Parts: sequence; structure tokens; C-alpha cells
Amino acid sequence: MVKFPEAEARLLKNIFVCRKCKSKIRAPNIKVILGKISCRKCGHSALKPARKK
Repeated sequence: MVKFPEAEARLLKNIFVCRKCKSKIRAPNIKVILGKISCRKCGHSALKPARKK
């Protein structure tokens, strides 16, 4: 889908998806791994990286 690195970085870098409500959140990788980031919508802290389609 993505043809050049700038677009890939914009669409996928530091973007995570809540496993419960599927909302997107942009956050640094380290904070997500440490569990410091939670979903704005539902408050759940289980996040996964955005999928490349």
C-alpha cells in the first residue's frame, strides 16, 4: 500500500490500536511497552501496533 518511507512513517510510526474498543492512539513505543499509556475512550491499557494493510 505505501510506496515511500515518508508516507509509511506518517501512517504507521508510533500508532497503536486499543484491543478493546479499536480506537487509534499515537504514542511513543517505550511508554506503551511500560504500560504508561491507556486508551482515551475506554481506559484500557492493552494496545497493539497498527497493522500494515
